[in-house]
Amino acid sequence: QVQLVESGGGSVQPGGSLRLSCAASRSTFSFSSMGWYRQTPGKERELVAIITRLGNANYADSVKGRFTSNRDYAANTVYLQMNSLKPEDTAVYYCWARGAGSGMEFWGQGTLVTVSS
Repeated sequence: QVQLVESGGGSVQPGGSLRLSCAASRSTFSFSSMGWYRQTPGKERELVAIITRLGNANYADSVKGRFTSNRDYAANTVYLQMNSLKPEDTAVYYCWARGAGSGMEFWGQGTLVTVSS
């Protein structure tokens, strides 16, 4: 059973930064894609960033230029660096991965990010 464990969430003032980490229980080479979603109460989960096995990343328009994701294969970890945070970035952030062979999807438990003055 694959486990994805997020960390790094918390509270920050507008304009601040946070870095989320997602540690996988197996080599991240086994995932074709990894990424981050977020969800607020009453809304559907939305894609924030997706990064391929080759390291190519795509971002939601709302976070382009502010968020950066990268994969550390040695540490079996994917990161989400969030800069210039805004109150509308407040959400539970979920790590996501898709198995390279099976296509199965895996989710972390979520970590809360709160941006407020």
